[in-house]
Amino acid sequence: MKNKIIEGKTIREWKQEIPLINKIILTEEVFWTNSKYGKLEDAIKKVSLSESDVKDAEKRLKRFASYIAKVFPETIKNNGIIESPIIKIPNMQKKIEEMFNQEILGQLLLKCDSHLAISGSIKARGGIYEVLKHAEDLAIKNNILTVEDDYSIIHSDKFRKFFSQYSIAVGSTGNLGLSIGIMSAKLGFNVYVHMSADAKKWKKDLLRSKGVTVIEYESDYSKAVEEGRKQALADPNMYFVDDESSTDLFLGYAVAAYRLKTQLEEMAVLVDGDHPLFVYLPCGVGGGPGGVAFGLKLVFKDNVHCFFAEPTHSPCMLIGLITEMHDKVCVQDFGIDNITDADGLAVGRPSGFVGKTLENLISGVYTVQDENLYMLLSTIADLENINLEPSALAGIPGLVHVFKDEAGQRYIESHNLKNKMKNSTHIAWATGGSMVPNDVMESYYEKGHKYQQLI
Repeated sequence: MKNKIIEGKTIREWKQEIPLINKIILTEEVFWTNSKYGKLEDAIKKVSLSESDVKDAEKRLKRFASYIAKVFPETIKNNGIIESPIIKIPNMQKKIEEMFNQEILGQLLLKCDSHLAISGSIKARGGIYEVLKHAEDLAIKNNILTVEDDYSIIHSDKFRKFFSQYSIAVGSTGNLGLSIGIMSAKLGFNVYVHMSADAKKWKKDLLRSKGVTVIEYESDYSKAVEEGRKQALADPNMYFVDDESSTDLFLGYAVAAYRLKTQLEEMAVLVDGDHPLFVYLPCGVGGGPGGVAFGLKLVFKDNVHCFFAEPTHSPCMLIGLITEMHDKVCVQDFGIDNITDADGLAVGRPSGFVGKTLENLISGVYTVQDENLYMLLSTIADLENINLEPSALAGIPGLVHVFKDEAGQRYIESHNLKNKMKNSTHIAWATGGSMVPNDVMESYYEKGHKYQQLI
């Protein structure tokens, strides 16, 4: 293994060039800050997408709001806009200080994408948006819809019959499949969700109950994506949702930032040069956290600092960024098994599109052991009465690293934040959990308690 050549270098050479790779390979928790991170003004020049693209996505979601409210009654209170609450979790913040023996300055908030309507995860943003955009494109092209129409007309036999001529396919570890499957089936599409070995049984069962065809694999996420792409290429009426490189998914996620800005203003939370914002985003292939981070940078510019969180056994975005090889490398190249209970994050190869788009915009990446995810899961359930799936807890330890790690302290000092941290706000992005069946959640909870007792 040590003599294996990865993009022109042996593992030994990679370790010598980037010492942190030693710890990554040993699946130890690490905290890495990005030396290529720069000012938004300079970084944005290298990005093909712009604020107008995100605004266009936001307008499209508003056009579909009347339809969404009609077919998903749980969205009526928000007039068909799919958005999650953001809440203070003071008990959890205090407990984290005790657990990690680290004072935390500023306040910790939880962005509850775990409780987004329709599919109960962050994927309800990008996944649902891409399906809606594809549906709109088809309907407009076939002259049965215009952007001036009230989109609630889509809730009809006429439109369902029209969409039934077309199919949608996606590869997923779980949550993206849920969002694509539920939304596509509701519109009337034929849907095929290719699911990796990591995908939880309850997610497959739920999809099948909605009339979705679920195809299972014993391999990881990459195989599911490969097979889904292959299926779509063979059928001119089938559309493939490409989690690895879709700009539509990315833009659907990015809309979250504009809504977050409004929510923070309503909470009287300041974000400016003296009040920095730190956001910690669980990361799988990178589309969800990448899109959200991109939107946050557009909205809050250099006053927001975004960090990705990955399982120690699936640090694909970290390896892609740290080697600067992006999707040319995968965790298996370095002998890491890509086996984690954080199913939404169980990805071996990162999105090259996201890595390259954010290589000057992302502040850093850290990794979390599964045991800590479970421990935090049972703790937040006890203290804040919030149920999350393991993946969704990856954002919580981020602020500990910022304050406790040498690399975190260097980051604070190099960005002249030391005297401002008492005014800081930290947002852990909770990415899924509200749709987890009670018996499954109970097993997660019990597992978390067992790990707590071992401390």
